[in-house]
Amino acid sequence: MDLFQLETFLAVAEERSFSRAAARLHRTQPAVSQVLAKLEGELGETLLERTSGSLTDAGEVLREYAQKMLNLRKDAASALVDLRSLAKGKLSLAANEYTCLYLLSVLDAFRRENPRIKVAVQRSLASRIADDVLSHSVEIGVVSFKPGDPQVRSTVVYRDQLVCVVGPEHALAKAGTATIARLGRESFVAHNVPSPLRQRVIEAFLRHRTPLQMDVELPSLEAIKRFVASGNGVALVPKLTVEPELATGALVLVDVPELVVERKLRLVYRKQAALSHAAREFLRVVESHAKQFGGPFCFVVEKN
Repeated sequence: MDLFQLETFLAVAEERSFSRAAARLHRTQPAVSQVLAKLEGELGETLLERTSGSLTDAGEVLREYAQKMLNLRKDAASALVDLRSLAKGKLSLAANEYTCLYLLSVLDAFRRENPRIKVAVQRSLASRIADDVLSHSVEIGVVSFKPGDPQVRSTVVYRDQLVCVVGPEHALAKAGTATIARLGRESFVAHNVPSPLRQRVIEAFLRHRTPLQMDVELPSLEAIKRFVASGNGVALVPKLTVEPELATGALVLVDVPELVVERKLRLVYRKQAALSHAAREFLRVVESHAKQFGGPFCFVVEKN
């Protein structure tokens, strides 16, 4: 039993005539009779009284279900149209505490243009995000390093930099600049999650034969910012994470010419995947956002 058979059956039931049903379906009368006979044979039931054109009890039961099934086909087609027109759908993303901050401005632009699309951002460890994408847990991830997996495509969307920050009452706040040797006398507040960025900082201090005193380690960037703002030591953090505090004066930027570390934020997604309409629209908005605002926003597809 298929939808074409059911459509033919309903036409005969509604028209109460094989010839009128055939004209409605743009088929010959024998073809319509053959479809109905085959359907009856498959079901083992007579569906239509040939003399009167009225439905049998079995025909009445089937008509109700046939109409529901054809309505579902219509609903499915309508739902697909809604997806293509972005009237409905879901965008699933993965990010960590840091990379999620990049998403805020682009998601604002995306939601303004596509208010009916549901957005779900899953928090994940940076080291797990590419795996989340490959396992289909999410469609797009945001990371601060280039994944090595050849199945993943990456696009650079934001260029950030590592900055040194202190509280407004700290001795370095007035100076506004410091050498790595000077920072060797300071107590650092660090993130307690190992990362490639943390290793680059350690290596920079080693090259300058300067001690790096990480006396306090905290579990989140928010905790680090608050602790340093209250006058406890210094921190090296991505600039994106402290822009509000720099603007209000809660934290002060200290320039370290010997320590220039760029961080590129990337969107990653499956190379061979057919992205959803919502995901493709998100990438379009991200590219448009980069063109509109320029640096540090960008849109550069990387080669593996």
